Amino acid sequence: MGAMPPFELGLYTFGDITPELGGSITPQQRLRDVVDEARLADEVGLDVFAVGEHHREDFPISVPAVVLAAIAERTAHIRLSSAVNVLSSDDPVRVFQQFATLDLLSDGRAEIMAGRGSFTESFPLFGYDLHDYDSLFAEKLELLLAVRASERVTWSGEHRPPIDDRGVYPRPIQDPLPVWVAIGGTPQSAVRAGVLGLPLALAIIGGQPARFAPLAELHRRAAAQAGHVRPPFSINAHGFLADDSQAASDAAWPAAQLLMNRIGRERGFAPVTRDAYEAGHELHGHTFTGSPAQVIEKILYQHEIFGHDRFLMQFIVGSLEHAKVMRAIELLGTEVAPVVRAEIGKRSSRE
Repeated sequence: MGAMPPFELGLYTFGDITPELGGSITPQQRLRDVVDEARLADEVGLDVFAVGEHHREDFPISVPAVVLAAIAERTAHIRLSSAVNVLSSDDPVRVFQQFATLDLLSDGRAEIMAGRGSFTESFPLFGYDLHDYDSLFAEKLELLLAVRASERVTWSGEHRPPIDDRGVYPRPIQDPLPVWVAIGGTPQSAVRAGVLGLPLALAIIGGQPARFAPLAELHRRAAAQAGHVRPPFSINAHGFLADDSQAASDAAWPAAQLLMNRIGRERGFAPVTRDAYEAGHELHGHTFTGSPAQVIEKILYQHEIFGHDRFLMQFIVGSLEHAKVMRAIELLGTEVAPVVRAEIGKRSSRE
């Protein structure tokens, strides 16, 4: 992976649709909106735009590379990532080929963010046993890295037929093609990424972020002990921006409430209240919903905790008005990003 700037900011989305709000948005329109959001993110100077894989009615992005290829044709500079590819239930050879193709189409802007998946719909859909949840990911990550490292591959494992000295094409512009590991808080996963020398993306979607600080240290220590230079580390979190904090919360809450409570019912969680939602916006909370000044303060506060290299915000958009989403992207790129980059640049120069 090439040298990164001092600090990267960007967005990720699942292309959420919130049918309970009664809006008329279709998957077709939502995907077009996602491409439009990425175009604006590129125009306002954000560094990364990522889309996540799901296999549900309310998240219409099932093949991240296809959506990112459409985005590649509308953008010039922004890096294009998955967030995530559910590698456990996919074929690593095909994932590599998809993103190598994306890399060629985008002139070297593709990244893979691989995860085990917090949603499990893909496992029965593609014929995998959830009892193999962790071993599937470990083995398939090994194969993905083998394909990335060598044009010709010889490999064997438990969950996939062996490969005997076969070529994998096309090859990407970037060598190596960036592969990030995304986790939700499992220490063993942080260590595994560090041992492999891979960048780590930590999704913080609940609780106090400070309690996740040991994961960053585990990742860096494991990398150092394995002889790797310090790999990049990203914080991925929910958030939304508006010109003032109340407007941001009021805009994001209806869709966020419906989405979180729908998923909560599936997983046996208690309903989310408005008070609990608002508490997450505080400095020590886990969400980045508020005015530009609030979001700047929180990114810089968390940087003191994690020393991370990248921050990606997930807009819980659902059926939110597209115009409000576009305004939020504009604020992140034009008001938040320059201040954050300048301050973290000063911190880096003092170290």
